[in-house]
Amino acid sequence: MSESGIALPWLVIRQDANGNRYRVGRYATRAEAQSMAERLSGSVAGGAAGADGAGRSAEERRYLVERLRRGNGDHA
Repeated sequence: MSESGIALPWLVIRQDANGNRYRVGRYATRAEAQSMAERLSGSVAGGAAGADGAGRSAEERRYLVERLRRGNGDHA
């Protein structure tokens, strides 16, 4: 594995209603990343609210799967 993270090229990104984006995790395969995005989306839709999630619906917070592009550094 290299420092650049090429071994974990799939990202799960949380995007809120204002367009702010936060990297949630990095995964080796798209299937792993998609599974995590679905799990996270389900917990939001199911009404489990964290400290910053009180009163928010699934539409206001989305989990996206993206591939890290080579030469793009660590920025999503």
